[in-house]
Amino acid sequence: MDDLDRSIITQLSQDARISVAVLSRRLKVARSTVQARLERLESSGAIAGYTVRLGESARATRIRATVLLVIEPRSLAAILARLKTLPEVERIHTTSGRVDLALQLAAPSTSALDDVLDRIGGFDGVRSSESLIHLSTKLDRAV
Repeated sequence: MDDLDRSIITQLSQDARISVAVLSRRLKVARSTVQARLERLESSGAIAGYTVRLGESARATRIRATVLLVIEPRSLAAILARLKTLPEVERIHTTSGRVDLALQLAAPSTSALDDVLDRIGGFDGVRSSESLIHLSTKLDRAV
């Protein structure tokens, strides 16, 4: 990946709906060059897709939480399989340090969030969990 590829990705991360023509004008390269680069970035997996980033007003209808899990040795695969079936689980990260997994959850209400937290805490292999309710987002640079 070179500087042009990174510039294309930066532009797309700011506006995924930008046209190839506008991209080529902003980056001062031929339209065919941008189109070829996009195809290569897509086929290589550097660009996995194009999506909508919800604004704060759309996200405000859901309660979000980060859940830190400590799990039993050799239970990761089974726990991941169960977590992937829960629609409230948006992200799962393995971590280093005192916890094994960091989850991001979203639920329509506090009672729904409480229910999913109880289900996760009851999984075989989960030693302990800690929940952190998201109150507001001060910065979101996620690409």
